[in-house]
Amino acid sequence: MAEEGPSGSPPRVAGPRRSVERGAPRTAPLKKGRKASMGDTVIECRKVRKTYETGKVSVEALRGVDLRVRRGEVVAVMGPSGCGKTTLLNCLSGLDDVSTGNVRIEGKEIARMDDNQRSDFRALRMGFVFQNYNLMPVLTAIENIELPLLLTGASRAEARKRAHESLKVMGLEGRETHRPAELSGGEQQRVAIARSIVNSPAILWADEPTGNLDTQTALKVIDLLLQVNARTGQTVVMVTHDPNVGKRSHRIVRMDSGLMVSEEAGELAAARAA
Repeated sequence: MAEEGPSGSPPRVAGPRRSVERGAPRTAPLKKGRKASMGDTVIECRKVRKTYETGKVSVEALRGVDLRVRRGEVVAVMGPSGCGKTTLLNCLSGLDDVSTGNVRIEGKEIARMDDNQRSDFRALRMGFVFQNYNLMPVLTAIENIELPLLLTGASRAEARKRAHESLKVMGLEGRETHRPAELSGGEQQRVAIARSIVNSPAILWADEPTGNLDTQTALKVIDLLLQVNARTGQTVVMVTHDPNVGKRSHRIVRMDSGLMVSEEAGELAAARAA
């Protein structure tokens, strides 16, 4: 399960505002066949601390975390429940504020943005995949996928076209008009991934993306995420408890008690070296 703050609920995802101007800078869809290549640093945090105050009790969820992630890298964040994995993902993506320290995404300091700027930045440069899918139950699969585009000013025709392309990448042809309740867990997560990549973000944040899936379905979902990374070069940071999922990465970073305690190469790094 995703970690919760002391308040009992994880930070709420702030949706993109309709005030984003039509035609605002948006990453163009990347062409099929483009290979992921390690590039510049796209995510960087230095000495990040996060403390939750609950009455007279202070809970230090992050205790001075340093991390760099290169463009095109797939990084798995692993560790026991309550070690700070989800808190770190929330702080890196701007869903939650850090108490002290610095977070830069594509060279931009998240803390210097106000809430609206941060929301717009996430809408245009980030995609999110959650354990519980977070699909709108009254919308069809294609409508769920196109929603981020409509909210950032795309025309309905453009949004529908790109949503169909994203859905096809996930192998969901024929499921366009199905609502979430009419889809299996694996299909719902593939719709969620299709939604997360439809805006061609620079970064995909995945919080326990296979936590509700059986082993076979989980590996299929991870294979699809890795295909997206290989084809587009999008950076992927995923939190997971599953070692079979975690090893399918370029790098595994392990956390314990709010600290980064170790780092090791994943299978993708070995494959690249070979």
